[in-house]
Amino acid sequence: MKAPVLKKFNFTMALQWLIFLPVILPLCIIFGAVQGILNMVEKMAQRMWIDMEL
Repeated sequence: MKAPVLKKFNFTMALQWLIFLPVILPLCIIFGAVQGILNMVEKMAQRMWIDMEL
C-alpha cells in the first residue's frame, strides 16, 4: 500500500476559521449554557408538579 498523498494546505479556509472562530465559539458556549439552564428549569418544574400532585 502506498502512503496517502498529503493535500495542499488551504490557506483561505484556515484564514476563515481564524477570523470566525472567535465569533462562533462564544456563541456556541452561550447558547449551550442557555439550553442547559432551560432544560434544568423544565425538569425542576416537572418535579415540582409531580411533588404537589402527591
